Amino acid sequence: MARPFKIPQSVLVVIHTPALDVLLIRRADARAHWQSVTGSKDSEAEDLHDTARREVFEETGIACGDGLLDWGLENVYEIYPEWLHRYAPGVLHNTEHVFGLQVPAGTPVRLNPREHTAWQWLPWRAAANACFSASNAEAILMLPRFAGR
Repeated sequence: MARPFKIPQSVLVVIHTPALDVLLIRRADARAHWQSVTGSKDSEAEDLHDTARREVFEETGIACGDGLLDWGLENVYEIYPEWLHRYAPGVLHNTEHVFGLQVPAGTPVRLNPREHTAWQWLPWRAAANACFSASNAEAILMLPRFAGR
């Protein structure tokens, strides 16, 4: 059975500690790609907050609780050519909604090995520099503003 096409609406969740250390995870399908948690809606009806909670838990094993914060930011970007086959014909752009999640230092991380192969906590500036995605790096650079610093 063919997989359904991805919905071109996704979330980016910057997971961080109170000290502004940021969790980055390395993609299994692109070993040089470090990123925050990302993922697409499962259905058109899925609420973006629910998408963010689901993706954080699926990719890291972290339960969001009440700590998920919608930053009210959207990025529209061109889908990388190597991933266009995942979307319906003619879909070229994705709209990414940005969230933050503060967790205590030392929060355990449990990766889904089909999606990610490693994780690391980095100070926010270093994390921004390590990201392959410009929109992810920009979101991390805004972290002090959204974390109240």
